[in-house]
Amino acid sequence: MKTILLVEDDLALRENTAELLELSDYNVITAPNGQVGIDMAMQHKPDIIVCDIMMPLVDGYGVLEALSANQETMHIPFIFLSAKTERSEVRKGMDLGADDYLTKPFEEEELISAIESRLAKSEILNKAISEESKKKNEEEGVRNLHELKNFFDDNGEELLFSKGDSIYKEGAHSNKIYLILEGVIKSHKMDEKGKELITALHKADDFLGFTSFIGTVPYQESATAVENVTLTGISKEHLKEVLSKSTNVSLEIMNVLTDNILEIKEQLLQMAYSSVRKKTAQTILQFSEVLNKKSNEAIKISRYDLASVAGIATESLIRTLSGFKKENLIEIEGRNIKIINLEALQEIE
Repeated sequence: MKTILLVEDDLALRENTAELLELSDYNVITAPNGQVGIDMAMQHKPDIIVCDIMMPLVDGYGVLEALSANQETMHIPFIFLSAKTERSEVRKGMDLGADDYLTKPFEEEELISAIESRLAKSEILNKAISEESKKKNEEEGVRNLHELKNFFDDNGEELLFSKGDSIYKEGAHSNKIYLILEGVIKSHKMDEKGKELITALHKADDFLGFTSFIGTVPYQESATAVENVTLTGISKEHLKEVLSKSTNVSLEIMNVLTDNILEIKEQLLQMAYSSVRKKTAQTILQFSEVLNKKSNEAIKISRYDLASVAGIATESLIRTLSGFKKENLIEIEGRNIKIINLEALQEIE
């Protein structure tokens, strides 16, 4: 149902005209003067405005000028309704940008016809503008990483996974790239002894599943939901086409992947050379950051996952956690871990 804003200071005429329009299946909001009319137009963004000219506070010309100067209301169709019949007055209204000018008294059919034609014209113009804008965006392509994420959100296939579900497995064909909308995902591999190694943690707004764009190179690791997850996925071919139109976005993607590699290298160095205490402390801090927890909020994560990220045996991790608890660095309740002394945990060597 289309909404009409009727601005008219004559109470009887305002009520009668509003009733007439409502009987013609329009939603009608009314204003008793020009200033209220401006305010209501800004607030409600009606589909069309029918406005008297001679009114207190702000006349109809002032209403049109104010709304024409505002980006959000300048395209709303505007019809003047006035007792002024002089040609100069009609011309003044049209020169200000009014779409039509009806003189009082008016016939019911005349008003309805004017409204219908102006709404139809507005719909046609808006559709043309929308199509032109869409065409322009397609020609320009995606211009930056933020727009690429919006492109995933608007055009990708939305997928839901529960905690523990597999997103994809190592060795499977990599046909899609994903953007995480909600939740946390772990990437992991199995070593030659069958032990799981978590290679990365991915949170909301991270990309997932990048492999070669040339051919269907299989995934080099598995991905599993650490908590309930919402993803949006786009085929590699589709993404390749988007990136081919924007060197800037391709470079930004390369920076993201480079940062990911540096993080993995740092994690591997920590696993290779850090003490068990430092590995455990850094892993707790890492999970706290990825899960977006404040220092006084509990982290609910399995000891197995903590040990996998830290690169130590689960038994060693449990013993170290017990030590941290005795030192009042953390609190443990079931699977929940709460950081008590953040600075001391960060300084563990």
